[in-house]
Amino acid sequence: MVDIGMSRTLPLRASGGGGGGRRRISMKRFMLYLGACFLGWTVLVPLTSVWQPRLPGSWPTDYFDRCGHPNATNSIIEIARSPPSPPAIVPHRVYKSNGYLLVSCNGGLNQMRAGICDMVTVARYLNLTLVVPELDKNSFWADSSDFRDIFNVNHFINSLRDEVKIVKKLPAKFGRKTPNKSVKEVPREIFSMPPVSWSNEKYYLKQILPIARKHKVIHFIKTDARLANNGLPVELQKLRCRVNYEALKFTPQIEALGDKLISILRRKGLFIVLHLRYEMDMLSFSGCTHGCSDEETAELTRMRYEYPWWKEKEIVSEKKRLEGLCPLTPEEISLVLQALGFAGDTQIYIASGEIYGGERRLAALRAAYPNIVRKEMLLSPDELRPFQNHSTQMAALDYLVSVASDVFIPSYDGNMAKVVEGHRRFAGFRQTILLDRKELVNLLDLLNDGKLSWDEFSNAVQEVHKNRMGQPTVRKVIPGRPKEEDNFYANPQECLPPLRSPGTESRHSDI
Repeated sequence: MVDIGMSRTLPLRASGGGGGGRRRISMKRFMLYLGACFLGWTVLVPLTSVWQPRLPGSWPTDYFDRCGHPNATNSIIEIARSPPSPPAIVPHRVYKSNGYLLVSCNGGLNQMRAGICDMVTVARYLNLTLVVPELDKNSFWADSSDFRDIFNVNHFINSLRDEVKIVKKLPAKFGRKTPNKSVKEVPREIFSMPPVSWSNEKYYLKQILPIARKHKVIHFIKTDARLANNGLPVELQKLRCRVNYEALKFTPQIEALGDKLISILRRKGLFIVLHLRYEMDMLSFSGCTHGCSDEETAELTRMRYEYPWWKEKEIVSEKKRLEGLCPLTPEEISLVLQALGFAGDTQIYIASGEIYGGERRLAALRAAYPNIVRKEMLLSPDELRPFQNHSTQMAALDYLVSVASDVFIPSYDGNMAKVVEGHRRFAGFRQTILLDRKELVNLLDLLNDGKLSWDEFSNAVQEVHKNRMGQPTVRKVIPGRPKEEDNFYANPQECLPPLRSPGTESRHSDI
């Protein structure tokens, strides 16, 4: 590309005497110009591999372009295929720490993921030093995985250096009481407590900060839903997003295997992910036994009583089902997918643990959709062996495939459904079909009783869900009833482009 400013200094070709001297001067200037360009090029090119522009954390990106093709800049597939470039190291934020925050996460992968985002935000707000979170090893899944087995711990620490200091372990001086001459060293008692659920920043400032300052170390023994969905300063909400979508990267091994799964599916065309929540623990916990035999119902009930932290014991299954509080069965899902218009050759990836009842319960779904696959069908036993008996790591593979899918359909609004929905919104409002289980159960019963024809059923299902496709929406707020309102991680609207009215959108499109 010609530099206009430089081209003006080059003299025109002489037509008469004395032109040789001018040509020599011109040639010298030209050679100097070429040398300067070469020097600048050799300096700037290496710098571009180190310095990278940092986009705002709230800016969404699309994994696929408008034609449905992978976006080479942002898709999981292309990122994994390209050679990794050195990450930009953000500068440390300098602040006086008010103490250390230890956290013990509880629940499955996505409940812990949301809890980690909240705890980073709390540590930043209170100027605490965060110790890398401890993951749940005592729940139903009994997964022994540590944080470093699932998440890229160095990326987690380095990517948040400009917000909060994170250390891999508590300093030794806080781990032991100061010994005296007559008593051996004994473990130091650390102040432990569960924060109050759904609390706003004022609770942490007024109730928690004084405790942290007094004890120097505070241990949160639970992290699920400990920060409010709404009413927080927008800076804190955006930090929750930054942790979730930038800092919490899976390990390279998980990312690579997730990329392979996505590549295999993509080679066969478009695919949907069905998050089929029909595992034994889900049914036992919820008390939902529709379609189960008497023996299965008894087994699920016994299991519910064996776990003391599952507080609700006496559950009327049919009542919960009619209220829309049960996951849809595989047989019900088969009818719903057909009613929504998915063709029989649709490629469906099932993201879940072991389906209760096994292939027997999947028979109707597989008959309608033969192209059903699971990770165990797409990967070799050797590839999956490092992840076997680690349900959280297996769930991480399903998470990556779910975020990258063309359509995501959860059969129940659990933690994974919410967190994946929000991630897909952040990634450019990718289609997520949010099933209205209460309406669907009513329609399914009418169909089974012969009170609706198939066409009437199909039309009604499509009408119910026309505005439940993951479109931009305002998060529903219900003061005093946080469990009933929209979850922040399902719709992180503070981190998404602002909603525009239809009139405004049309005016913009006209321009």
